[in-house]
Parts: sequence; structure tokens; C-alpha cells
Amino acid sequence: MTNHLIILAGGASSRMKKPSLSQLSEDLIYQANSRSKALILLNDRPMLDYVLYNAQQAGLQNIYIVIGKEGDLFKTYYGEERARNMFNGLSISYVFQHIPEGRKKPLGTADAVCQSLEQYPELQENQFVVCNCDNLYSEKAFNLLRSHKSPNAFINYDRDALEYSQERIESFALTKVDRYNYLQEIIEKPSASESEKYNDKDGKFRVSMNVFKFDGIVFYPFLQTCIIHPERNEKELPSALLEMIRAYPTSTVGIPLSEHVPDLTGKDDILIMNEYLAKHPVNLHWPKN
Repeated sequence: MTNHLIILAGGASSRMKKPSLSQLSEDLIYQANSRSKALILLNDRPMLDYVLYNAQQAGLQNIYIVIGKEGDLFKTYYGEERARNMFNGLSISYVFQHIPEGRKKPLGTADAVCQSLEQYPELQENQFVVCNCDNLYSEKAFNLLRSHKSPNAFINYDRDALEYSQERIESFALTKVDRYNYLQEIIEKPSASESEKYNDKDGKFRVSMNVFKFDGIVFYPFLQTCIIHPERNEKELPSALLEMIRAYPTSTVGIPLSEHVPDLTGKDDILIMNEYLAKHPVNLHWPKN
């Protein structure tokens, strides 16, 4: 069982900066164009507050937020110190994702986690959860990961439970697990005919929504040697994960779960997320520090 959570918030958020068809206020448009997605205000609180609240309710207390070169605004919300800021019962530390010389954008999610382990070496010896900053994962999802007996695991979502457009759902990579739920493969952009091969033992098609648990001792070497994706020009977490399961075929368990995961990818999602929170209110009753 782990108490550590790495939140990936250092990306360039390029899709959020694209024009929107939604009727957003000038203030929300400004936030979407200038802030990390994690800090866009929903009901007057940053998106990240809702992720942190669910993580805390599941027992995750030591939080490492990966930020980029424009990450100072995080410190106004969650503490000015580099490490161990106390925020409503959570310990908040920052990982600064350095951009290699010759690049304009960060080197990807695997690089973000690798830099986290290098800036906080205690993570190299412990288990930790990793998630995106722009998905609202449930307390249940965090708790399933945190408490699962496997040191390496991910939430394997039922694709049919995701409340997105069919076009968007069909673009998600499918996961392939064996009868014991050990991960075997991640299939990017499968065709409709190919997809039929990858349902699980319950007949479900499942996808990863990028929330994982890793054992630092086992996973760190694969983060260090992760190759750059030839098309997206980044070091991606699934690539490092696939290399690990090729070396250790029964190392990573997919935990089946059927529920929606709200997402804040582009401007149109801001209103959708607000509608979701109106239907599923989260009362941020933070405990006192």
C-alpha cells in the first residue's frame, strides 16, 4: 500500500489553447489559454483541487506535482516551498520538469515521472501512483490502485462506461490482458475489425485512462531507457510500461472498473466538466492543517 501520488501537470496543454465552439466567458478563455489545465477554475476552485480531494479520501497523502516553466501559479494555491507544503492535510511537493536543450516542449510523461524519481530519490525505493492532472479520477479508482496487492497496476476501464462521443472513444488505445488480468499489450488506434480481438474474459473492451501504480525499484530503469516515440517525439509512460512487461510478463495487473472519467482536454470540456460537477457535486470539506 502506498501513500505517494505523482500528478502530471507540466505538459504544454496545446489542445486546450485551440479555439472553442462553446460560449465561454472571457475569463475562462483567458485561463484556458494561459494556465495549466490543472488550475482552470471550476466552481471557483482549480480543477486540481477535485483530483487532490479524491486522492486524499483514498488515503494518498504525499503529493508530487510535476510543473513546467510557467508553474509559479501552482505555488499561490498549494504552497511556496519546493517540498512538503502542508495543504489541508496533504504534503505537496513540486517536480520541475526541465526541458532538454533544443526542445520547446517537455519530453513527455515518462520523462516527467523519471525526473520525479530523480528529484525525490525516495520514490525510487517505494511504490507510487501516477495520474494526469486533467482527468477527474474517483476516490474508488485511487483506492483500488493504492490497496491492490500487485506493486504495478493500472485501472482498466470499461470502454462502454465512458461518456464520450463514439468517435473519441474509438480513438482510445485498447488494453489486452490475460485471464488473470496481467497486461499483455496496449493497442493504439485499432481498426473496428481489429478491436474485436481484444475484448477481455468478460467480453468487455477496456482502455487505460492513464492512472497507474508502479514499484520504483522495478520501474525506474525502464523510465531511464525509455525511447522517444517516433511520431509524437516524446517519451511516453505506456512505452516504458510495455518494456517492463516484456521483461517481466506478470508484473502489471489491470484492475477492471466500470465508471466514467471526466476529462479536461480542450475548451469545450470546461462547460462539460462544470455540468458534471453540478450533477455529481464534490464538497471540498478539507480537514484543517
